[in-house]
Amino acid sequence: MTDMTDQSIVPGTRPDLPPPVTESGVIGWLRHNLFSSWWDSLLTLSAIYIVYLIVPPFISWAFVNADWQFLPSVISGEKAPEFSDCTSGGACWIFVRARFGQFFYGFYPDAERWRVNLVLVMLVASIYGLLSERIKNKKPIAWFFFAVFPLLAFFLLYGGIGLPVVPTQQWGGFMLTLTLAGIGIVFSLPIGILLALGRRSQLPIVHLLCVLFIEFARGVPLITILFMANVMLPLFLPQGVEFNILLRVLIGVTLFASAYMAEVIRGGLQALPKGQYEGAMAMGLGYWAMMRLIIMPQALRVAIPGIVNNFISLTQDTTLVAIVGLYDFLNIVRAGSRDSNWIGTEIEGYVFCAFVYWIFCFAMSRYSMRIERKLQTGHKR
Repeated sequence: MTDMTDQSIVPGTRPDLPPPVTESGVIGWLRHNLFSSWWDSLLTLSAIYIVYLIVPPFISWAFVNADWQFLPSVISGEKAPEFSDCTSGGACWIFVRARFGQFFYGFYPDAERWRVNLVLVMLVASIYGLLSERIKNKKPIAWFFFAVFPLLAFFLLYGGIGLPVVPTQQWGGFMLTLTLAGIGIVFSLPIGILLALGRRSQLPIVHLLCVLFIEFARGVPLITILFMANVMLPLFLPQGVEFNILLRVLIGVTLFASAYMAEVIRGGLQALPKGQYEGAMAMGLGYWAMMRLIIMPQALRVAIPGIVNNFISLTQDTTLVAIVGLYDFLNIVRAGSRDSNWIGTEIEGYVFCAFVYWIFCFAMSRYSMRIERKLQTGHKR
């Protein structure tokens, strides 16, 4: 008599039929993921055809037939580079090479650009020190980054006390975009945390003020906030007190981002079980100690994807400052392509600009994914 309890039988299969044939390797992966049915096969072939129509012509335009080098007459200084130097019919990357300094520094004086480079080096070194796992004691770096670096960076960029003053009207390009995004990111997170806590507060006045601010900021587009910061904010200041236009834009962008950040943080707080609050109160912790030691670290860990998504959106939204006359990275690239010597380079400028924004935002996205894997956010242990 045959033993029907043979452990070699795969659950879910009939013992009177031969076991299914499984394929391994590349063929098996393609059959399972791309050609598992006639509908999947049709979609796969359609996608391949679309890629064939787009990618090879783009590669030919952007790399194979592109103009990269200056002409000898330009190198010798006999003539300035211009669009007519691009004769291959592909992308004119000579435009980016010729205007790269302006794209990065804006209208910052050439002799003072070392100050921008120094600030950038300190910024990269500070961020590396805060994020690197090799450095254990991060408190001195955190104090420098949040307390000393903003004042030192403003002194270096603006000038004074021995340094020539460079007014903010001459700031522009990627430097200005990095300034707007960096300040907005650094200040929107703590302000958003306070707004989220205020919205969940049991104090009626605090709760009402936070709700009104958050709903107002989230109910209007950023361009409206920028117009209000540029036009209406000076009306509320005492007579004789004037705010620089860049400072007004920074205030508007930071407050706008803080409202969205507050909702992300509030979602993280609501995701925590009630037992975390009860356990913290049972330990005798006060409100602020409970939030600092128990609640907020867990809420921020849950809210990491939303926080980084807000950072990326804020970086991309800085392009709207062109409405109030600031030459951010995108606006200065667009202005450069409209120069009479470079008419016809709009596509090259936009592609270069998109590539830089993609690198910047992709780096933030990948680092957030690394943090999620490290903290096992959204994964089963």
